[in-house]
Amino acid sequence: MAPPNPRRPDRSTDKTPAAKGDTTEKVVFINRCAKVVKGGRRFSFSALIVAGDHDGKVGVGFGKANEVAEAIRKASEAARKSMEKVSLHENTIPHETIGEYGGGRVLLRPASPGTGVIAGGGVRAVVEAAGIRDVLAKSLGSSNHANVVKATIEALRNLRRRDEIFKVRGIRPQVKTRPDGEVNDVATS
Repeated sequence: MAPPNPRRPDRSTDKTPAAKGDTTEKVVFINRCAKVVKGGRRFSFSALIVAGDHDGKVGVGFGKANEVAEAIRKASEAARKSMEKVSLHENTIPHETIGEYGGGRVLLRPASPGTGVIAGGGVRAVVEAAGIRDVLAKSLGSSNHANVVKATIEALRNLRRRDEIFKVRGIRPQVKTRPDGEVNDVATS
């Protein structure tokens, strides 16, 4: 194997998952906006940040300021305030779902254990912050970062676990055991 290039930054991300309960933040996008004034250009910045606790809580925040650091601080505060609980099933999602926000459409599919997060950009940031380890995702609509992130949050908000659906429908799940001792959930009314 070749020695690491000293001029190239280390691109390997930390593969160890953050401790559950710790809120982590990920910067999804920073935009620079220029206003032309008499003396030249005046720049302002906006930041889009996703915050999550890796245990089913995730939120998104948007902040604007004249400096990048201040925009990030405002966005992270907004992300922490907007955090909400999402339904998970082990390390994936309970069922397939599509989220829409503005022009953004995001498809999320559950994946078998060991698949990993197959998603790009903003979708990846949201599902990793929520603590989902195995999921397949596809952005179907707009490529606008804010709308893709909010569509992903909307898709996660639409998720319902099996027991929640049974409860709403008034179905009592009946537990059956198979001859090999494996427990099977079978719905009966």
